Amino acid sequence: MTAEPAATADAGRLTDPSLYSGGDPFELYAELRRSAPVCWVDREGGGFWAVTTHPEVSSIGADPVGFCSSRGILIDEIGTTYDAPPTMMHTDPPQHTRYRRLVQPGFKPSMVRLMEAGVTAKARALIDPIQAGVALDVVQELSVPFPLQVICELLGVDGSQWPRFFEWSEAVIPGESERSEEERGLLQIEMWEYLIAVAEARRSAPADDLVSVLANVGGDGGDGGGGDRLSEAELAMFLIQLLVAGNETTRNLISGGLVALSERPDQWAALRADRTLIPSAVEELLRWTTPVISFMRTATAPTTIRGQAVAEGDPVLLVYASANRDEAVFGDDADQFRIDRHPNPHVAFGFGPHFCLGAALARLEARVVLDQLLDRFESLEPAGPVERTASPVIAGVRHAPLVFG
Repeated sequence: MTAEPAATADAGRLTDPSLYSGGDPFELYAELRRSAPVCWVDREGGGFWAVTTHPEVSSIGADPVGFCSSRGILIDEIGTTYDAPPTMMHTDPPQHTRYRRLVQPGFKPSMVRLMEAGVTAKARALIDPIQAGVALDVVQELSVPFPLQVICELLGVDGSQWPRFFEWSEAVIPGESERSEEERGLLQIEMWEYLIAVAEARRSAPADDLVSVLANVGGDGGDGGGGDRLSEAELAMFLIQLLVAGNETTRNLISGGLVALSERPDQWAALRADRTLIPSAVEELLRWTTPVISFMRTATAPTTIRGQAVAEGDPVLLVYASANRDEAVFGDDADQFRIDRHPNPHVAFGFGPHFCLGAALARLEARVVLDQLLDRFESLEPAGPVERTASPVIAGVRHAPLVFG
């Protein structure tokens, strides 16, 4: 680690759970962008560089040669080594390139378009029971079940299993679950065994679902796989990533986005008046909520970031949530929520080779939810305090009481 410049902001608070449960880390982010956009954070278990500005977050994310993912993507993984990558996100080229090539067919735009009718039906089934003028916790009633039901369809399993999938997903994300480490570990083993069984079943008897596409891609060499295919362990690894990332991020995008709209009735009214704003509104919801707060990379050689010397092997935390409020990129109104924002070069889906595979599906789910709610309701208001998780990784919303009118 190379000596860092003096900072006026307390960068150590980046690891403080209360910063996230309080729901407002943005003042700290702004202070860091002003005084120490690249700063060292001391931490028991291993320190790291925090990078809070948009250009640097983007350039590092686009450079897997200079900043690798294989040494961990979470600060809790500093100093950890893996015999096999726990997720595709923990890989670098050429391994990551191979994985991306093999799983990409399951996320082609044509595949996502085929899902729209089913996604819409699921959203409508959850939104139809909502009563105007009656407060409800939108997280429990809509944001949690909706993406999990979509994932059940992707996996080709009974949609009624979504509550168990929710428990598994919560067990994976640090700070999301109040269960003990032992309980979380047992749930993760249970999840692994279940997904391995699903993968094995689709290998022997393919069905019309994403698992079958992924399980058999490359098997005959006629789909771009060149005869290559994912092993059962690799397939299960990817399915865990799909279950966790595809559920957690979309859930909190919807929850946090609806909270933001409830606090700004003029923006809801603007959407009702002009539905063509829905696509740009989804992008602003992504920027504003930034469901994945940060991911880590590791410098593979001595380098500099914004003039700051960084040593080989130093962990570097890319704070996406700060980059998405960077005044130098988004202007003087970067701290304001605007559904008509354009351009909107947010990094909510990451940047570079690790850009989120499920981005098109997440956008579809958010667009469908907005469309269905706008069909039903003229207004949206807060109905009580919002409870957020203490996770430094996912911008989680546990409870969000809202009332539609």
